[in-house]
Amino acid sequence: QVLLVESGGGLVQAGDSLRLSCEASGLTFSRPFMGWFRQARGKEREFVASITRNGLITDYSDSVKGRFTISRDNAKNTVYLQMDSLKPEDTAVYYCAATFHYGSKNQADFDSWGRGTQVTVSS
Repeated sequence: QVLLVESGGGLVQAGDSLRLSCEASGLTFSRPFMGWFRQARGKEREFVASITRNGLITDYSDSVKGRFTISRDNAKNTVYLQMDSLKPEDTAVYYCAATFHYGSKNQADFDSWGRGTQVTVSS
């Protein structure tokens, strides 16, 4: 059974930091490409960041570039999202996902999803 479980969300103030974790089990971590997406209330889910299996290539949306860092520890089957300088507009449910489609930012290409973790940033 493929399973992704996110953790680390919470309520913080603008300018604070959070680190999200996504622990994978089953065949999920064999997928070469892992990503983070987010969905704010009333908005569509959007791409945030992605990382290759070896961790050497990462990609970010323009809205988080320079503030968020994605990484992975294959020994722990875990992907992380370090979020610094948080803004109220970062408030959303954050999801991790896995895919065989290298380089994709399209959520339709990701076939394994976690249930999400809420991040709320107050001003």
